[in-house]
Amino acid sequence: MTTENPSIIATASGGLGRIELNRPKLINALSLDMVAGIDDALRSWYDDDTVTTVLVTGRGERGLCAGGDIKAVYTDIVEGTGENAKFWNREYRMNAAIAEYPKPYVVIMNGITMGGGVGISGHGSERIVTDSTKVGMPETGIGLFPDVGGTYLLARAPGELGTHLALTGTAVGPGAALALDLADHYVPEADLPALIADLEAGEDVDTVVSRYAADAPADDLAEAAAWIDECYTGDDIEDILARLEAHANPEANAAAALIRTKAPTSVKVTLAALRRAADMTLAEVLEQDYRIAVEMTRRPDLREGIRAQVIDKDRSPQWSPASLSEVDDATVTAILTTEQTDKVFS
Repeated sequence: MTTENPSIIATASGGLGRIELNRPKLINALSLDMVAGIDDALRSWYDDDTVTTVLVTGRGERGLCAGGDIKAVYTDIVEGTGENAKFWNREYRMNAAIAEYPKPYVVIMNGITMGGGVGISGHGSERIVTDSTKVGMPETGIGLFPDVGGTYLLARAPGELGTHLALTGTAVGPGAALALDLADHYVPEADLPALIADLEAGEDVDTVVSRYAADAPADDLAEAAAWIDECYTGDDIEDILARLEAHANPEANAAAALIRTKAPTSVKVTLAALRRAADMTLAEVLEQDYRIAVEMTRRPDLREGIRAQVIDKDRSPQWSPASLSEVDDATVTAILTTEQTDKVFS
């Protein structure tokens, strides 16, 4: 079986179902067609006994996936077509399908793996990082939040490392990705062609992965873990920022300064969603993600954040509200809990 469209190539041969993201010039940024293509391929192989393993890769040298196509998100906000809600609904269902998949789901997190790329990789069963891997959820910088079940994953990272990544949008390398349980194995990039060839030859996943897995590079957050755990405790962002700003470590001070550049509403919503996610199932988090995403689309920051980052590229977003003190608890609660007319899981 071979299914091909301009953005997704899905093939099944020799027991391997392979999905290749095929928008290399955009670092495989996800569109609704891509999400639907991935979801459809997974569902078609679910009960297909001729497919025993799924492999997901991204074409091009820059990365697996840079996230959602935020220019398309911007266009929908401007034109009011309603495509964003459709995109998120289908994307979150795809994320759940990956997490529940009954067959080995091998994903190679080469290069940039951010935002929606974490949704494609982080819920898989065999998550492989490489020398060039950069994993992150940078959404607070565009007026959104770590969706695609990102808060579910980050809430389960050791200590407060997930809180640091969620609020700052910091991207980490392969060592930290493994330490944060965002990945399972490190394979040197030079060995990837052989690993893929062995999977295509029908070899057992565990055998193949163990053949090429190597000792991971150093964890780039290891030395920061102490001040991160000390500063990011609690549910109050102002308290967290006060601890970061008062800390003797200049990296903590820099983290506070970075958070203050993010959309204030996004920062508060992200922290609240992250704390709630710690006691939720993935399905519950994805339903929460959908509520938040739809609500955030109706507010000015997402449009402004994308404008500043990728449309006008002035890197000077004018957030509204402009300060954390102006974002009250009632607003945060409304964004997290307002029911939508449709749901991810009906």
